[in-house]
Amino acid sequence: MNPLSLTLALGAYDHTRDVTDGTLRVEGVQLRTLDLPIEEIFYRFTLHREWDISEMSMAKYIALRSQNDDSIVALPVFISRAFRHSMFYVRDGSAITRAQDLAGKRIGIPEWAQTAGVYGRGYLTDYVGLKLPDIEWVQAGVNEPGRKEKVSLKLPDGVRYSSVPDRSLNDMLLAGELDAVMSARPPLGLGRGISRLTPESQAAEEQYFKDTSIFPIMHALVVRQPVLDAHPWVAMNLYKAFLQAKNRSMERLSDVTASHAPLPWMADYTQRMRSLFGDDFYPYGLGAGRGGDINRATLQAFLKFGFEQGVCQRQLSVDELFAAQVLGSYKV
Repeated sequence: MNPLSLTLALGAYDHTRDVTDGTLRVEGVQLRTLDLPIEEIFYRFTLHREWDISEMSMAKYIALRSQNDDSIVALPVFISRAFRHSMFYVRDGSAITRAQDLAGKRIGIPEWAQTAGVYGRGYLTDYVGLKLPDIEWVQAGVNEPGRKEKVSLKLPDGVRYSSVPDRSLNDMLLAGELDAVMSARPPLGLGRGISRLTPESQAAEEQYFKDTSIFPIMHALVVRQPVLDAHPWVAMNLYKAFLQAKNRSMERLSDVTASHAPLPWMADYTQRMRSLFGDDFYPYGLGAGRGGDINRATLQAFLKFGFEQGVCQRQLSVDELFAAQVLGSYKV
């Protein structure tokens, strides 16, 4: 039988490269991989569904899922994870020195339905103690004017939100028209008039994980539903291949024999990650064990944030996010 030809759009990651370069084969599938900038992948797939399998923003995905859009479905392959205490930017010399100081301020965001923003606002409301109406929210492109929301929103009562199509967040922050910017991608003025609100964020992020069990999931792998309707076996075969690629990446980074990344002490760092997150320190899936527990706790919090912030138009459950074929597996 000839393999099924499918097109995949994905950023360049060590933990996926064994699949995308053909080292690991997806059983029954011939992949054609597009390596594109993340913003381009999200824009083209969210709006036009130009390929079969895609890396996708979790916020965009849950927004569509909450609107009963079943044209795509996710696999619990969590391509990108990142804590976001470092995503808050202020002008050099600002009187804002901690997250609590953001109350009553004007904050710029690239999109309300940006995944990092959902986690960031959840951090402000559930951990810091602010309320969404405490802040005036301004949407614009981070470094270029003209960025727009890509999904419809249902903003909560009292939230002050406006779009500025002809300015960038970077320029407005430098000009004093914003008090802060909250963005996954840094503004161009970082180090040239703009600073991070929390310059040394790792200790705060580690404590946040210990307090909440949230290890933020930014991007997942999604598949067009018609592909799975015609070929339901594709879901598990994709999951297995990407899981193996991730595990091989973790083994490389743990190897003390040679440098598999151009950084010193990488093996020591991976051991530190094991002490914090467990042996599977970058977990996929929703199964039993510490990794599955971390993923469920993270996704439950994220879905709560998304609903409270109006990204989701109804409350979703974790299991309804993912293809049924990957929610269980055989035992020997």
